[in-house]
Amino acid sequence: MIQRPEYLNKLLGFKDKQLIKIVTGVRRCGKSTLFELYQLELLKNGVLPEQIHSINLEDPAYEELLEWRKLYQYINSRLLADKKNYIFIDEIQNVVDFEKAADGLFIKKNVDLYLTGSNSKMQSGEWATLLSGRYIEIHMLPLSFKEYHSAAFTGNIEDTFRNYLENSSFPYSLQLDNNKKQIRDYLGGIYNTIVLKDVVENKKIRDISRLESVIKFMADNVSNLTSIKKISDTMTSDGIKMLPLTIESYLDAFRGSYILYKASRYDIKGKKYLQTLDKYYLVDIGLRYYLLGDKKADRGHILENIVYLELIRRGYKVYIGKIDNKEIDFITEGIDGIEYYQVSDSVADESTLERELAPFNAVRDHNPKFLLTKDFHARTSHNGVRQLNVFDWLLA
Repeated sequence: MIQRPEYLNKLLGFKDKQLIKIVTGVRRCGKSTLFELYQLELLKNGVLPEQIHSINLEDPAYEELLEWRKLYQYINSRLLADKKNYIFIDEIQNVVDFEKAADGLFIKKNVDLYLTGSNSKMQSGEWATLLSGRYIEIHMLPLSFKEYHSAAFTGNIEDTFRNYLENSSFPYSLQLDNNKKQIRDYLGGIYNTIVLKDVVENKKIRDISRLESVIKFMADNVSNLTSIKKISDTMTSDGIKMLPLTIESYLDAFRGSYILYKASRYDIKGKKYLQTLDKYYLVDIGLRYYLLGDKKADRGHILENIVYLELIRRGYKVYIGKIDNKEIDFITEGIDGIEYYQVSDSVADESTLERELAPFNAVRDHNPKFLLTKDFHARTSHNGVRQLNVFDWLLA
């Protein structure tokens, strides 16, 4: 198993706290494996095997537990009365009225409860409504480049990064030994499960071809400023008429299944959030290759997608910055304040460097500013803007 120390440490930090721990994220990103890693840590630290109770509700062996009372009774009958019980339930959203079972277990003093979920039923808003502040959500993504690199470094950083993009960041892809056909089949299985099970089934969508046309458009436009109208106009020009409300509902469904992430714009001078022209990012660039084949993409846009996901992993709130008629790729809010990021494949060309620095020069505050590129041996500072090699930054 590939180690996932950042997520594991988060779980360990909440051990025995009177909160339900919910791990959310796209299917096959490693949630179940994270629970296995955590259970091994519990055993290393003196917890007995009989104190750990683990159920995967996608296993047909537990099909009868998809009714909340039966799930609750099954677990309750196995609890040790005189010891702490660590309860792990995978894909809890498959249970009708699952919050009733969760609440019943939560109130027991000898229970520490851990759940996972993969689709729109597990969005933060719904949990907030159903569990009213009694939970902590740990959002999980597929492998970071640092995690991938630790398991599959080829000896050349650029080759390893190319494999990371093309072969997918989903953990199991590493078991397929760069076999392109097997990786494509594996990604196809993930994609079809997300689209057919999480989106089509949950949202009662009838026209799957239209749904797929939207996700392919989004895959082809990662890191581009996009509006619902632009998508609608493109669909119409391709002979596919879709109402803006339909497109918006599709995007919400993809975001609910964690296949797409949205970053809204923020006007730095006006200090306000903007309602138009968002950017969308794919949870895994390997899925882009699956959806679009070898269709060329702007390398800077692909790199921006990777940096966005890494910023999310590191716990930042992320926005697109607007200042006058210029754009800053990312404004982040974290516990240490605000930071600004520009991302470019290379700024070896002087005119490209000037273009990337121009938005920074328009910002009058003194918050940290970073320029991330693939360039090696470049200048490290430009009037207070720190230029970093993006591979070093990703591996930090």
